[in-house]
Amino acid sequence: KMKKGPRSKLKAEIKSKTTSNIKLRPAAEAMVELGFLLFLNKLAVEARTKAFEDKSLTIRAHHLPAISKMLLKKSRG
Repeated sequence: KMKKGPRSKLKAEIKSKTTSNIKLRPAAEAMVELGFLLFLNKLAVEARTKAFEDKSLTIRAHHLPAISKMLLKKSRG
């Protein structure tokens, strides 16, 4: 089970990335958090697959760079 990050950090990050003053409703915050958690889940599954391809039982740091680049390209929409 993953711990949820503080909402204030999420709000501060969104405000720093935008130029206008945006207020998020709680439902929108939940959707952003859900999208992030789904991305992390996909990353873990793909890294696990890559580790099995390399005949490794554990996910190591060298499994993540190529996988994260591929997933970021897919998730841009």
